[in-house]
Amino acid sequence: MIRRPLDPAESRDPAALTRFLESVRQTAAADRHVWLVSISIAVDALDPLAVLESIFEPGERHFYVERPDEGVALAGADAVVEFSASGAERFAACQQFIDDTLAHTVAVGEAEAPFGGPHFFAAFTFEPNFAGEAAAFPPASLFVPRWQVGARDGRTMAVANLAIQADTNVAHLAERVWRAHAKFHSFDYAGVSVDENGNGAHRATAASDGEEARAYVGAVESALSDIRAGRYEKIVLSRRREVRTDAPTGLHPLRVLNGLRQRFGDCFAFSVANGKGQSFIGASPERLLEVRSGKLRTEGLAGSARRGARASEDAAMAAGLARDEKELHEHRLVVDAISGELQGLGLQPVFSAKPGLRRFANVQHLHTAIGADLPPSVRLLDVAARLHPTPAVGGSPRSAALPRIAELERGPRGLYAGALGWIDARGDGELLVGLRSALIDGATAVLYAGAGIVAGSDSQRELVETELKFRAVLDALA
Repeated sequence: MIRRPLDPAESRDPAALTRFLESVRQTAAADRHVWLVSISIAVDALDPLAVLESIFEPGERHFYVERPDEGVALAGADAVVEFSASGAERFAACQQFIDDTLAHTVAVGEAEAPFGGPHFFAAFTFEPNFAGEAAAFPPASLFVPRWQVGARDGRTMAVANLAIQADTNVAHLAERVWRAHAKFHSFDYAGVSVDENGNGAHRATAASDGEEARAYVGAVESALSDIRAGRYEKIVLSRRREVRTDAPTGLHPLRVLNGLRQRFGDCFAFSVANGKGQSFIGASPERLLEVRSGKLRTEGLAGSARRGARASEDAAMAAGLARDEKELHEHRLVVDAISGELQGLGLQPVFSAKPGLRRFANVQHLHTAIGADLPPSVRLLDVAARLHPTPAVGGSPRSAALPRIAELERGPRGLYAGALGWIDARGDGELLVGLRSALIDGATAVLYAGAGIVAGSDSQRELVETELKFRAVLDALA
């Protein structure tokens, strides 16, 4: 990526920006390649989700991710460059696209600031290959947004990304950029309508499907037979449930997301739109990995219990979870698998021998934080390709469990249990796991929930666990 000295915060002359963009246009014409121009500027504190709501268009791609308890939020909308891939090499193909794009990128402004510069928003489905023509998302997709707003460490950055070709009208682009930056500098919430009677939600009803529940119990029993036969040690089996609303305009993904972010402030609230009217939203408790300044952070999150209604009951549930051999065994499988994959990349993972607890609004999990130093030769997507899917959402050993998931579940998962997140121009980034989630499509939402099956699992108990996880999204829809 090339850095240019033009400072959009100091230069208030649109003509200067036009001249700069014209020089890039001439370069694009000379080498017959699209060039990306990324303009970053610090602005007053903004809520990235509020900005996304103000520019939301159902027919445009968007990506939103937020971790309220960490004070981090990032939104991007309207793709200027995009890419998709499938197959076993999809992560490597995406990395090649990122490298090629950055080799033809010019950045001005505060590109080195947190959430400055171009960001590649990524979505990887659970399955590596296309799951039918009706699939809402390809196995791997990347896009750089036209507009991006991010907040971290008490700073808010606004970024405009422009695709420049030989025939681009740069004067028109320059005018759009100045108008947008003026809006970000004085973002006006006065035009936002306020519902005095609440959030304006309409009734959402879940289809009652006793047959589906019975099929899930049967799938768990089949998996337990496989485990007793030594076919694999663990498998994660998921369910799906359809919900419909009577709202005339259908379900608005960002309205549902607001409900999730308010209830699950210690989770990753996210929304990924495909530009065709469908959005995948959720509140995930699980980080797949984070890379920041040469440090890798990941985690093992497996083994669960419900929350108690009173403090004493909650403590008793936590204590029972911490000594439950079935849950501890499930957790160890996940941690050992992640550690082994990192060692396969030449890394030295560091983690505690005894898991801790992560408590969320409706469930608590055994949790192990895992860290490692990341050399320049190993990049974020290299690690993602080795880790995804972890045994927390797939199974162990992976080679035996994943084909069996396809046999036992009712159709492909899509982005459920997939990897979603962002990568910046420095190679830093974060991917979360698409859990506690739903695919929003007009008046319909398809909800997903799963549970890990190991020796000692009980099919009825696993059914109850999935119902508990469904409730997280059902409450937001209602």
